[in-house]
Amino acid sequence: MSRRNNILSECELSFICINCGITVAVSAEGTAHRNHCPYCLWSRHVDLKTGDRLSICRGRMEPVSICETKGEWSLIHRCEKCGSLRINRIAGDDNKEEMMKILARLETSVPFACEGIDNNNGEACV
Repeated sequence: MSRRNNILSECELSFICINCGITVAVSAEGTAHRNHCPYCLWSRHVDLKTGDRLSICRGRMEPVSICETKGEWSLIHRCEKCGSLRINRIAGDDNKEEMMKILARLETSVPFACEGIDNNNGEACV
């Protein structure tokens, strides 16, 4: 295997968080397409549909809310660059303290209307 192939393989196994700079493993319990940091919960706008990595935006995505669909908890991220809202499943190693901070923030102010946000499976997140 060439050095270039090794570099590509390493890149596919991890990424550097756009917010806190920590190296993050792509594989995690509870998700097949991790694109958010388990420490600060920020993401990068990389997908048009879950896992496709086809978005050209590449903006920073702030975790702004948490919702539940089909008995699973998900983070709602808002892109700072284009304003897009995306839903990402919570992974088993995601920072529970950071999730609690998001929930506490929601008690005092709702950052946007949640009804009708597409969860990438054609269903609304409510």
